[in-house]
This record gives sequence, structure tokens and C-alpha cells, in this order.
Amino acid sequence: MTDASALPGQPRGVVGSGPATARAVNVLAPNPSAMTLDGTNTWILAEPDSDLAVVIDPGPLDEGHLRAVVDTAEKAGRRIALTLLTHGHADHAEGAGRFAELTGTRVRALDPALRLGDEGLAAGDVITTGGLELRVVPTPGHTSDSLSFHLPADRAVLTGDTILGRGTTMVAHPDGRLGDYLDSLRRLRSLTVDDGVHTVLPGHGPVLEDAQGAVEFYLAHRAHRLAQVETAVENGHRGAADVVAHVYADVDRSLWPAAELSVRAQLEYLGEHGLI
Repeated sequence: MTDASALPGQPRGVVGSGPATARAVNVLAPNPSAMTLDGTNTWILAEPDSDLAVVIDPGPLDEGHLRAVVDTAEKAGRRIALTLLTHGHADHAEGAGRFAELTGTRVRALDPALRLGDEGLAAGDVITTGGLELRVVPTPGHTSDSLSFHLPADRAVLTGDTILGRGTTMVAHPDGRLGDYLDSLRRLRSLTVDDGVHTVLPGHGPVLEDAQGAVEFYLAHRAHRLAQVETAVENGHRGAADVVAHVYADVDRSLWPAAELSVRAQLEYLGEHGLI
């Protein structure tokens, strides 16, 4: 068995529902898959002495899961006062409308199409609910509407799919762009260096105890993959599917469609920078 402390980001044990930090509780959605890992992490955030809570990413449209989120908050003596979305993929956002009905909350997101209520989310926004402070961090790249949320009191960041608790994420071309994604990773690295963030609360997979290590691993992985794609093209592998078969030969074929999206983003990036 591999020591978790030796893995990128120092993942914290088994993924499951329960407290992760002083202010964050996970409710794991029952939607495991190759793409969602153990399932979607739905986060309930609250100050320890507050009766108000914020939920990030209600998850799929699964009535049992949505009610479990409400029940978890209520058993802790809290009312859910606000719902936030990291991005619009169905495994994070599909249940938001029904969740809003169950809780009577607004839904705030970067994409206006996902909002319920007048307020959206934008870079630099500071959200305060029941004494809890969350800072909105734009992290496009996985998707154009991807956001992260900085939780200063716990020295943590909620990353949605920008950084996962295990493995790496895809750049969902054409909506996602590699240049944006690399900029977002650098932005998250600055949180670890300048703001003392040490914990990643991801959208899928285990909590990561070494946020800076996780970001550095992601940056190194992207640089390595980009070099592999560039070399593959130089060796005559032209189409995205051909590049995937060459570069991702050791990756489970069920992940190849996602890999192809990332490769398309990498080819676009290399072309824009005159490297192919």
C-alpha cells in the first residue's frame, strides 16, 4: 500500500461524508464513476457557532442525496441560507434547482443560466453568511465558468474540478482552454504562497493536506503532457484521437474521450504559441 503522505497533495484517507475542517462538512453523492471518482463532494460550510450554512455544489439531481444534504445541516442545528456553484457540469449543478426548492435558497454562479436569483458571482466577490467568509477565485480552464472558493479561516480552498483529490482533471475543450487553466493553477499557487492556504477541498476525491504540493504536481503534469503532445505531433501523429492513442496508451480507455478533449486544448495551445 502506498503511503498517502507520499502522494501528490497528501490525500487524506478514504473519501466519505463527514467533517473535513472546522467549517466544512462533506456529503458524498452516490454517483461514482471513472469521471467522478468516488462521487461528487457536496460541501456544507458554516462558522462553528452559526445557525446558517452555505452549500457548494448540490450535485446531481438525486432526491436522496439532496435531502441528505439538508438533513446533515439540520442535524447540526443549521439552516441552509445560500447555494453556490463551482461550475455548470451536471454532476455538480444538475440538482441545484431542486435543492433551491427544498431549501428556499438563491443559487449563485458565474454563468447567468445557472443562477436562481439576481446575484451572480465574480472575481473578488466576498461572500459573508452567518459570519462565514468566502472569497471568489476565478479558475477557468476546466470550463470557462469554473470558480474556486477561498475559505481563509480554515486556510482552505474549494476547487471544484480544477484540482481533484486524486489523479488529474481534463480541460473540457472547446469551452475549457489550456492557457486559462495554467493561469488558474498559478493563481491557486499564489494562494498557497501568499495567503497560507494548505488544504484543498476538491469536487471529487479525498481532501488534500498539501495544497502547494498538489498545485505544483498539476503544473508539472501539464507541462509533461504538453511536451508529450508536441513530440507526438513532431513524429507525425496529427489528429487528436491519434495523439491520444499514442500519449495516453497507458491510461484506461474509458478515459480516452476526456483525454481527447484535453489533447484538443493542448493542440490549440501549441498552435497559438507557434509550437506546432
